[in-house]
Amino acid sequence: MQLFNTASRKIEEFKPINPPEVSFYTCGPTVYDFTHIGHLRTFVNNDALKRTLNFLGYKVKHVMNVTDVGHLTGDSDEGEDKMEKGAVKKATTVWELARVYTDYFLSSIDELKIIRPDVLSNATAHIPEFIEMIKKLEDNGFVYQTDEAVYFDISKFPNYGKLSGQKLEDKKTAVREGVNIDAGKKTPADFALWFKAVGRFKDHTMRWESPWGVGFPGWHIECSAMCIKYLGETIDIHTGGIDHITVHHENEIAQSESVTGKQFVHYWFHNDFLLIDGQKMSKSLGNFYTIDDVKKRNINPIALRMLFFQTHYQQIMNFTWESLSSAQTAYIRLQNIIIELKEKTNNDDTPKEYSDEAKKLKASFTNAISYNLQIPRAMAILWETVKSNISDKEKLGLLLDFDQVLGLGFKDMKNEVGDIPEEILKLAQKREKARRDKDFNKSDEIRKEIEAKGYSIKDSDLGFEIKNQVA
Repeated sequence: MQLFNTASRKIEEFKPINPPEVSFYTCGPTVYDFTHIGHLRTFVNNDALKRTLNFLGYKVKHVMNVTDVGHLTGDSDEGEDKMEKGAVKKATTVWELARVYTDYFLSSIDELKIIRPDVLSNATAHIPEFIEMIKKLEDNGFVYQTDEAVYFDISKFPNYGKLSGQKLEDKKTAVREGVNIDAGKKTPADFALWFKAVGRFKDHTMRWESPWGVGFPGWHIECSAMCIKYLGETIDIHTGGIDHITVHHENEIAQSESVTGKQFVHYWFHNDFLLIDGQKMSKSLGNFYTIDDVKKRNINPIALRMLFFQTHYQQIMNFTWESLSSAQTAYIRLQNIIIELKEKTNNDDTPKEYSDEAKKLKASFTNAISYNLQIPRAMAILWETVKSNISDKEKLGLLLDFDQVLGLGFKDMKNEVGDIPEEILKLAQKREKARRDKDFNKSDEIRKEIEAKGYSIKDSDLGFEIKNQVA
């Protein structure tokens, strides 16, 4: 397999440390609010990478953190703790907030058929590990204390900035006015390993005893300590969004390598942003969408997964409800095709031998996913397979094989929708658009047209259901 490595800024041959085992760490959610579809795009792409590695014969051990303390509203140690701020806003406790939003995160990834990590590690359950790592950094001469916090001194780590390509001098000066709240900080870009329960954090709810006083860990130390605990001092793959590169992941590298003296990560895998109608997602713009917003529009969450697969993980993706609606139509069409193939082959998905054409299709699919996770190309090959002249048994076998990577749920598809002509699907799509536009007269007219052609349409939580009234 070949994969783009952020550290080298080029596509490299993937060579795991201990093949076929692959150590795989994902920066997980900070559970102060609902998981939105921008987060989900990142986790779907991470899932596709993990599934691809498994498909190619590797054995992946996947660890993901849940940040439930220490992540401030600014990455450079300014602002409030996101958990504390969220608890005040929701009039609840930080502990209950973490429980509710962790559950929401898990239910969201389940809806998208994202395979859960082997280890899901909450920061608040690993305070001793954080303290131990900070002590090692202190013993190695990389930290200093102020009245407010314990900081990592970036000037002691000459390679700071190697992931993002920023020079150490730039990191020392390129900080906004007013960010350096702690007057005792040597350099604005130095980052907190432990916050003391004093000053702005004197009333912080989450607090633990430490050698530096009562307080709580910084966000960056959490990922390093948990990654090393579960996967070792050097790991194969670390994933996250591109917004983590310049601060969070640079800090992870600095503190991890300062403790171990070893390379922390071999391959850095980063996903680009999701825009909403060309704009950044935000609650103030009214375009903050979750999996519930998808379901409220009668769209199956798997259609969102299919939509994500239309854009390569390294490219900015623009989300629109129209594009998601089209993905829903494609998903229903694919669902009908799978069910029809199952019926024609009596659900026999194991052809003894593939024809040359079928072998070429499988090779093309494998090549696509193996070269820097070209999932859009892999989806195109899926449709090529559907339209090909290979036998029904071969088609079903290949599609089920491909779905080990795509995760669209082909194996579980049952004859609940039936064989629906494309003409009816297009009418159903027009009706759905009319409903969204609140043009209920037009919606009703299209429903009658569908019924006149021998089909019924019924709205459900996960999309519209079409049935052949004759069948």
